[in-house]
Amino acid sequence: FPGWGSQSSKVQIHHNTWLHFPGHNLRWILTFTLLFVHVCEIAEGIVSDTQMKSRHLHLFLPAIMGFVAATVSIVYYHNIETSNFPKLLLALFLYWIMAFVTKTIKLVRYCQDGVPFSQLRFCITGIMVILYGLLMAVEINVIRVRRYVFFMNPQKVKPPEDLQDLGVRFLQPFVNLLSKATYWWMNTLIISAHKKPVDLKAIGKLPIAMRALTNYVCLKEAYEEQKKKVADQPNRNPSIWLAMYSAFGRPILLSSTFRYLADLLGFAGPLCISGIVQGFQNTTNNTNTTEKDPSNSYLSSEEFLRNVYVLAVLLFLALILQRTFLQASYYVTTETGINLRGAL
Repeated sequence: FPGWGSQSSKVQIHHNTWLHFPGHNLRWILTFTLLFVHVCEIAEGIVSDTQMKSRHLHLFLPAIMGFVAATVSIVYYHNIETSNFPKLLLALFLYWIMAFVTKTIKLVRYCQDGVPFSQLRFCITGIMVILYGLLMAVEINVIRVRRYVFFMNPQKVKPPEDLQDLGVRFLQPFVNLLSKATYWWMNTLIISAHKKPVDLKAIGKLPIAMRALTNYVCLKEAYEEQKKKVADQPNRNPSIWLAMYSAFGRPILLSSTFRYLADLLGFAGPLCISGIVQGFQNTTNNTNTTEKDPSNSYLSSEEFLRNVYVLAVLLFLALILQRTFLQASYYVTTETGINLRGAL
């Protein structure tokens, strides 16, 4: 956190030091998933604790500490990435190893005690073992690609050309995944626009990938490929539609995927609200609550999802994720449309 404080003032000015390490987006996705699983673990511990006669803090306090540790790890990674000093990732690598080993020991102990797979705590622990293993693999891949440790000649990587030009202030392609999803990097521009009118100098240059000439060359190369394919077929003409799909198909498919995910998450609202209403009806009908045996403090997924507070939190998270995917779909569609129009 002291490192975060010292870096925050530099990042606004010297963004030419930004550099994404290999597996950047995968690391952020895995960490977000890990945070969600930690939230489930905390909720499972609290729900189990409330059904017992006495308090059992060990059911949820370690999960809270794990949530804090995962949050600190992603802040730590972000500052290492913005300062381009990968050797500090060794400390994070050691943490993933320790977390993986301890969770594996916990999972093995559950197996020895005969805890069935249907119990939620067993499933959460198994998922965490997988997530920590994948984060270890991402870290090993960074070591393999950047060669910053155990190698005589570490690989020196320059930041993208756009970031070496301080006139480029459209930073959406270069910031971390969280800033991309929330457009956090635009706060500086929004604050300055609130104080005084924005001019072209404040907006800055377009990144190279978004310029009309770059997209024209991309579309032209795709069209030339179409001409080569139909050169031996006199009755066929090159298709501009296939050329556009070849040049800009990937972001269009990505935008469609985001939209489908947002639409699927739309079902979470009615399902959660239905479960909450049913839970309150059951509580009203059954006034006598039964307490669990302390020797058997395990919850199944079905019991866990009967809790109205759990459903309320899931509804909140699902709505946030739905809006995030929807906005990401709109952004990718708009950007691709601008690039395609410039190319044509």
